[in-house]
Amino acid sequence: MEKHLHPSVEKFKQFVKKHPKIIQEVRNGQKTWKEFYEDWYLFGEDDEIWKAYKQNQEPIKRKEKSSNRWIEKIANVIQNMDANEVQKHLASVQQAIDAIQNIITQFQGNEKQHMGITKDEHPFSFRKD
Repeated sequence: MEKHLHPSVEKFKQFVKKHPKIIQEVRNGQKTWKEFYEDWYLFGEDDEIWKAYKQNQEPIKRKEKSSNRWIEKIANVIQNMDANEVQKHLASVQQAIDAIQNIITQFQGNEKQHMGITKDEHPFSFRKD
């Protein structure tokens, strides 16, 4: 059975082949694949941060980005978001929360039944003599 990767992961693999110093940093433990993938996904392939990872170039230290550059990147990320994907993720999170709430409710119901307590009953019954 052949394993098919998500198209964005395939694109990231091609990107890494063009920037072999990324592999060195991961192997040296300086950064994880996840961190590189998130940076690639957020900033894109053409960002200045990747210049340090191209072959046959000296590493370039990251410069502090001006607030305008940072805002542009945030706007770019928001613009590239797929609203349907975000909605799917939110729906799955909501389903998980609902399932957890149902389990808690069931346990609370079982606990009350185990103790023999209902809403109208009290644990001690007192009678008038």
